Amino acid sequence: MSTPIKEPSVAVDDSIPGQRGSKKAPGPGDRRTEGMTLNVFSHGFLVLWAVLIVLPLLWLLLSAFKTDAQIGGSALSWPTNWSFDVFGRAWDKGIGDYFANTLIVLVFSVPLTMLFGAMAAYVLARYEFPGNRIIYYFFVSGAMFPVFLALVPLFFTLQRFSLLNTYQGLILVYIAYSLPFTVFFMHSFFRTLPTAIHEAAVIDGASHTRVFFQVMMPMAKPGLLSIGIFNVLGQWNQYILPSVLMQPQSSGEKEKYVLTQGLIQLQQQQGYATDLPVLFAGVAIAMLPMLVVYLSFQRQIQAGLTAGTMK
Repeated sequence: MSTPIKEPSVAVDDSIPGQRGSKKAPGPGDRRTEGMTLNVFSHGFLVLWAVLIVLPLLWLLLSAFKTDAQIGGSALSWPTNWSFDVFGRAWDKGIGDYFANTLIVLVFSVPLTMLFGAMAAYVLARYEFPGNRIIYYFFVSGAMFPVFLALVPLFFTLQRFSLLNTYQGLILVYIAYSLPFTVFFMHSFFRTLPTAIHEAAVIDGASHTRVFFQVMMPMAKPGLLSIGIFNVLGQWNQYILPSVLMQPQSSGEKEKYVLTQGLIQLQQQQGYATDLPVLFAGVAIAMLPMLVVYLSFQRQIQAGLTAGTMK
């Protein structure tokens, strides 16, 4: 009997076009379709996000020009009185004093927060010494500590040093409250700065103080600007800390409310004689400065947030 002759097996290379069982590689058209789908989804999400942010702000500004009847009647009604007198009434009812108190606190708290935070972050990022990581994690842990747990100790500490309802006390608390995130952010930024420039300045005879202020700080300007804007926004909108620490301690003591407290106080003072346009105007006065600051420096904020990853 004759043995059947077996045909030699041929290996099939799936990567060669035309071979049996080969997989079609994605072509330019497929990649273009995927990219268009992703762009449509991302842009649609951004448009939805913008609408959710812009519409409440627009409704707030328009409500300041309405009457009480229009506000109570329909939230979507268009204002008929475009007079700016309502902003003057809100300013005279205390918003001006609250605005000034907030500015006084932030003029000192934000620069000191940036100075102390940058100094601590620079030393922890550029110098090795025993306990470096322990101190760094100590600062980082402060960012995870809820402020509500510190209200009672803060109150009695400031009370012992007679700092309740004072600008100095609130400034110190704001600095301590903002330092952890400032150190965490600037620590990562200082580590990305080139070491060669630092070493060249030291070789030229520059002291550590001069290296920090004249060499490293200018190089860290994008990061400082970004974290500075975040500190301004966070301290401007802070409510829980001033509501506990900025209360008059006696009947004859003058109140020093900040804007967030003042808006609540303005609402409580109205009682049954409601003047809702004044309340909306007060909220607009408190909101517009921060909106202008953010829109003016949005490019610098983005540059500062991405500088650490691009270097």
